[in-house]
Amino acid sequence: MTPAVPYWRLSGFYLFYFALLGATAPFLGLYFAHLGFSPARIGELVAIPMLMRCIAPNLWGWLGDYSGRRLLIVRLGALCTLFSLSLIFVSQSYVWLALVMALHAFFWHAVLPQFEVITLAHLREQSARYAQVRLWGSIGFILSVVGLGKAFDLLSLDVYPWALLLIITGIALSSFWVPDAQPLALSQSSNQGGFLKQLKQPGVLAFYLCVALMQLSHGPYYTFLSIHLEQLGYSRGLIGMLWALGVVAEVLVFMAMARLLRHFSLRQVLVASFAIAAVRWVLMGFFADHLSVLLFSQVLHAATFGSFHAASIAFVQRSFGARQQGQGQALYASLAGIGGALGALYAGYSWNDLGPQWTFALAGLAALLAAIIMVRRTAEPT
Repeated sequence: MTPAVPYWRLSGFYLFYFALLGATAPFLGLYFAHLGFSPARIGELVAIPMLMRCIAPNLWGWLGDYSGRRLLIVRLGALCTLFSLSLIFVSQSYVWLALVMALHAFFWHAVLPQFEVITLAHLREQSARYAQVRLWGSIGFILSVVGLGKAFDLLSLDVYPWALLLIITGIALSSFWVPDAQPLALSQSSNQGGFLKQLKQPGVLAFYLCVALMQLSHGPYYTFLSIHLEQLGYSRGLIGMLWALGVVAEVLVFMAMARLLRHFSLRQVLVASFAIAAVRWVLMGFFADHLSVLLFSQVLHAATFGSFHAASIAFVQRSFGARQQGQGQALYASLAGIGGALGALYAGYSWNDLGPQWTFALAGLAALLAAIIMVRRTAEPT
């Protein structure tokens, strides 16, 4: 008899986890600007947590696969993230904030790849329901960006660190509510060999390169969009609503993902996601002063994150065996971190020199390159 899926416990964790992303993606750059840092320094500070995704997920992924204690890693990672980020109250100098960003990210990025494996282990043959669980992360993001956007219109950004600590406390508490589960060893993948052998399957390395390029293209979006829109005259409350609109579109895609994948292959969904991202960044860079265009570009978040992420998680699951799932998901997080860090860095250095328009145009080129590589160099995972 198939055990019941602990839907609400899994969903509750995703809600809090991505509420933290909703607090950092739109507002971290604004907070650093509030502290008086230049665009270059803001780009560096935002890049540090992304760079930690190059190291932390692989270390914790190997440990999770080796020990099988993935839930323990999730819980310890959440508690250590809470402690690390509380150090932000000690000092707000550039060097100290850089250390805080690195330390908290080392533990925070240990959490999600391992939790993805636990979620898929609970779902088992119902893996198509992943998007239905994950959509609660999008709801958490929406609640966070809308609530904090309105709060920062009424209050000073000085309360920002307290909001982060409150959300991380929710992540830690919810991790103790989730039951453990281990992935099943499927006969299809039992003879695939070790992690490196599976990584060398046709198209897998090209897929990871495309992941890095996609996240690189998001660099200006996650680092400077809120600053860009505030400079164009949008209020913080409206900026929060615009971020939320993108995630509402993402939620709708997650709800329809199982049906979508019955009609299109993972490869087709990924290629479309990359191509739409290229269009979105051009619109964002050159036409963000037109609210109607900005609204449309935010709706495209359904593809640039929603369908991209859901298809990528499924791609990794199909490409690796049960004993390598943690490392496969960790490598996905790491390549996303490398791309995101490079995107934040180039955006930070080009923002003043090239301006927002051409900074976003370069992001569009990166996404277009990912689409071309996906078409020419990858195969559908079996």
